[in-house]
Amino acid sequence: MRARPAGSRIARVTAATAMVVVAGLGLASCAPAADSESTLTFAVDGANLASHMDPHATQLDIGALVQRAAFDSLVFQTADGEFVPWLADGYEVSADDLTVTFTLREDVTFHDGEPFNADAVVANIEHVIAPDTASAQAAASIGWDSENPDDGAFESVEATDEYTVVFHFRRPFVSFLQGIASTNLGMYSPVALAEHVGELKTGGPGISVGTGPFVLSEMTPDQEIVYTANPDYLWGPGGSTATTAPPAIDRLVVRVVPEEAVRLGAFDAGDVDALGRVTPAGLEQITADAEVHATSLPGLPYSLYLNTKRGVFQDPLVREAFSIGFDIDTPVEQIFFGQVQRAWSILAPTTPNSYDASLEGSWPYDPDAAGELLDEAGWTERDADGYRVKDGVRLSAQWASWTPVKDDNAALADSIQNDLKAIGFELIREPLEPAQYNERYATLDFDLTDWGFSGGDADILRNHLHTAGFQNASAVSDPALDTILEEAVATSDPGVRQQLYTEVQQWNQEQVAIVPLYVPAVITVTSPRVTGLQFDIDGRPLFGTASIAPAS
Repeated sequence: MRARPAGSRIARVTAATAMVVVAGLGLASCAPAADSESTLTFAVDGANLASHMDPHATQLDIGALVQRAAFDSLVFQTADGEFVPWLADGYEVSADDLTVTFTLREDVTFHDGEPFNADAVVANIEHVIAPDTASAQAAASIGWDSENPDDGAFESVEATDEYTVVFHFRRPFVSFLQGIASTNLGMYSPVALAEHVGELKTGGPGISVGTGPFVLSEMTPDQEIVYTANPDYLWGPGGSTATTAPPAIDRLVVRVVPEEAVRLGAFDAGDVDALGRVTPAGLEQITADAEVHATSLPGLPYSLYLNTKRGVFQDPLVREAFSIGFDIDTPVEQIFFGQVQRAWSILAPTTPNSYDASLEGSWPYDPDAAGELLDEAGWTERDADGYRVKDGVRLSAQWASWTPVKDDNAALADSIQNDLKAIGFELIREPLEPAQYNERYATLDFDLTDWGFSGGDADILRNHLHTAGFQNASAVSDPALDTILEEAVATSDPGVRQQLYTEVQQWNQEQVAIVPLYVPAVITVTSPRVTGLQFDIDGRPLFGTASIAPAS
């Protein structure tokens, strides 16, 4: 078992960085709209966006990021993990945690004029769990088990009257509120669900119809999405007591620009007013005056997932050697310019009621110790290229990587490969196109892969570490761990949850199924003309709060 000395976090050192996350109740516009039409142009990378416009179906953050403008949820999760009303005016959790009852606002309409009511909520949940939707993230976030529907925590949803909807659970599922608060559970118009169900993934005007502050009015796939202000919007987070107003900007134009250098150039030239998902390296290249908003994401950090049922990573000694055989601190600090912190746990420090700070500093870079572990595992010989061999087989692992690969992650991967080569460990990185990656992922046809996954509840670990988890890329199957994860999602006691998730984090510390690398920060850059912009817990901008001054 590894020692667990306390360590310190990497400091964020950028001069103009601000942490901006909604913490209050109301999403009030901060200034009235200008007399002439106001437009805010927002540039994003938009990779794979064209087929991921349905928040109920996608697992990609980009779809949720742009569609938050059009879709509201029943409740809103604040930066401290609390839940406040949104489309619901209030909610009540039963004493046994088996029912959650929402009382809905009675003044909300969808963009197509349809009323928002309990039947609409039921229609949305039915779409989420429908087999043809092929939902993974949204379905799992409400406790639905698509493989075994009769065994999942979620049992049913019913409209008990026009503005009351009740969710029923077979067993407590405490992370439900976090799930129902996410963009993935944004509410569609029932008409859109009924008439355009086969078109939701590609989206468009009259298809992506929600209740949000903006209406999707024009769309050129892979190029541009135009949202126009919803003049009737009066229902921001906080319920009927919130101070709300329609958006102060008339048009939100989302430009899809895959190349960061092009996006940065457009911002510096004044052609766009805001940039989403800016890399730390990109941030250093901005020359125009700018406001920087950085949100350190909760959930599972950017990590390497070691396939414990295939190849060399079946051996726990090799997994541990791997985890200490490359430097994380130095490349993370240099590549990300101090904008992110090195990760010590499989949960980010900002994840409510869960983070185990005792893991900080517990597994520093130690190539000598890594070499000793590999010797103990029998990898004692070297081939002509300097790589370790055993029984005539090279110590090698295949890294399957989703494309496009961000430049900073590619640079980090190069650093990892070089450090491992020095101790005789060959790491072969294979960038794969999305369709090819998905095919390989479905059968776990790789030795390791990489990603991060934000989430406002530690239950996200169940998806990645439970035997039945739909994102279990490490092929973990441990009945004792399954029990801990199931107990954690079934208890509402914060102290008990903290202890259970501490056990999960320490399990990974010992078993090394996942190697956390860094805690991502979502960086949004805005022109000084943009004011009042707020963000959700996952760093997604809430443009309904923003104003933009006329260009000088």
